[in-house]
Amino acid sequence: MASAFRKIDIDAYDEDALHESELYEADTRDPAQVLDEARQRQAAVRSSLAKSDVSGALSVILDNAPYGPNVDEAKVLTLQTLLTILNTTKATEITGVIKSLSQDSQDTLMKYLYKGMAMPGWGDISGSVLLGWHEKLTEVAGVGCIVRTMTDQRTV
Repeated sequence: MASAFRKIDIDAYDEDALHESELYEADTRDPAQVLDEARQRQAAVRSSLAKSDVSGALSVILDNAPYGPNVDEAKVLTLQTLLTILNTTKATEITGVIKSLSQDSQDTLMKYLYKGMAMPGWGDISGSVLLGWHEKLTEVAGVGCIVRTMTDQRTV
């Protein structure tokens, strides 16, 4: 009976407790719709890569990235598509491609780079590719890109 107090959720009574819904605006789209959009972006990326338009492919995949809960399939599909882009880009083209992106897209790219690095075994991509992109992105966007990525509560 002495341990019964430990089963009470004290955060439910704390007015200052921060909830996930207060950190950022939730995506209002249906998870099935988000997954469908991710599949459409994947097809658009394939056609852009077939035309050797790497900056266009990155713009497509980084625009309106899936955020929030219940969209894990769309997040994985988007990450896999982005890793395909990173793998197929020549090292000499990386800086120009990054410069063509908006600041928001650069920040989203940094989020995906960190997510790729957090994967066990780094997934289907070598560490040198992710670290090379990270280096070039930091050179172009500055350290502020890293800070904005680390402080943003929305996860990709």
